Amino acid sequence: MSVTVSTFQTMKQKGEKISMITAYDYTTARLVDEAGIDSILVGDSLGNVMLGLGDTVSVTMEDMIHHGAAVARGTKRALVVVDMPFMSYQASVYDAVVNAGRLMKEARANAVKLEGGVEVADRIRAIVAAQIPVCAHIGLTPQGVNAFGGFKVQGKTADSARKLLEDAHAVEEAGAFAVVLEAIPAELAARVSAELTIPTIGIGAGAGCDGQVLVNQDMLGMFHDFTPKFVRRFAEVGEVMRGAYAEYDRCVKDGSFPAAEHCYQAPDGVLENL
Repeated sequence: MSVTVSTFQTMKQKGEKISMITAYDYTTARLVDEAGIDSILVGDSLGNVMLGLGDTVSVTMEDMIHHGAAVARGTKRALVVVDMPFMSYQASVYDAVVNAGRLMKEARANAVKLEGGVEVADRIRAIVAAQIPVCAHIGLTPQGVNAFGGFKVQGKTADSARKLLEDAHAVEEAGAFAVVLEAIPAELAARVSAELTIPTIGIGAGAGCDGQVLVNQDMLGMFHDFTPKFVRRFAEVGEVMRGAYAEYDRCVKDGSFPAAEHCYQAPDGVLENL
């Protein structure tokens, strides 16, 4: 059976952990879905890992629709959540509802995700009123990296921890069905998870969350320039791919590929009669 927002709530109530992985294309989405992952996040992190932009701020609605639709076509069971990109919801409630609707209609999302707490509660409320499920995102919010002055752990002071708790309750009250907690102390994340009735999905927020999300390329070891503290590499796919590419290059250049078994043969007599 397909995973829905109701499934998330049921899993929270039963104490069952929720698994979420990012994916940005049809092929990866099929593999993730077949593996039994509960939810696929089409994150605006595609700006970093798919488009080479270096941040998420430059990602457009068209980018999210393009990649979201590809993921939706490859998914049968997992709940597909698509990020609302920077400035698709910040300017007004109207923009937020219209753009959330586009992601549902054009990207075939099952839900949308947006960043922020108290300050975006009115957007969440309006989107939910339009019968569009919303996953919130608080703590380190990558779209606000310029305001934060970099990618920094949040909630490390009493004031910032208090603000995060306020944000968590605000998004729940606004109607979010789940909330991502990114880069906050594990103890704080555990407290948030205990206080909320909606599931928390952690990324760099410890094991006390109701679920976890990782970027596909990070957990597969496809990047080696920088590995965040919270990432566990479950495979070294990058090394396998690099080795395969190098072997292909060698075989092409030494003439061992394609071999006879990779070639088509003309029927006897065809070439002689040309």
